[in-house]
Amino acid sequence: MSRIGKLPVKLPKGVQVEVGRNNVVTVKGPKGTLTLQVDPDITVTVSDQTVHVTRATDQKRHRALHGLYRALIQNMVVGVSQGYRKELEVVGIGFRASMSGNLLELVLGYSHPIYFLPPEGITLSVRTERGSNPIVIVEGIDKQLVGEVAAKIRSLRPPEPYKGKGIRYVGEYIRRKAGKTAGR
Repeated sequence: MSRIGKLPVKLPKGVQVEVGRNNVVTVKGPKGTLTLQVDPDITVTVSDQTVHVTRATDQKRHRALHGLYRALIQNMVVGVSQGYRKELEVVGIGFRASMSGNLLELVLGYSHPIYFLPPEGITLSVRTERGSNPIVIVEGIDKQLVGEVAAKIRSLRPPEPYKGKGIRYVGEYIRRKAGKTAGR
């Protein structure tokens, strides 16, 4: 039995889960609504304040989907109740981040500023404290979308190993390399 798949998903207060036609799971909470199309071989049942995910057989495919859909439903429940958040640090002399409306403006050492428009369901904000690097905050209810947007912003200027300049996740360790040495 799948160790993750067999665990029930506990629903916090204010979160409702409905299983509709064609195995479409809808999770509603204080922060919004998310839907997921579940494979027809996986059964999702809601009882009291828990959600149970079961599989039809012990085939390898069903075993893989069992844990996957349980984890996806758990992520949806957490998303609509608490939300997800990723923080990115902009490190480098002259590197700046600012918001103009809902548009993120990044100055990353290129000959032009980069403007980033977040997709629907994602909110961006910038926190700057005097004497420290600006921090871009990505928030939303969809865990996958929050991670994807954060990765896309990071890819605009990934951290380089010599000076550590670029955009990194807060708390991310950048492995540093030694630069060139003056040879004789």
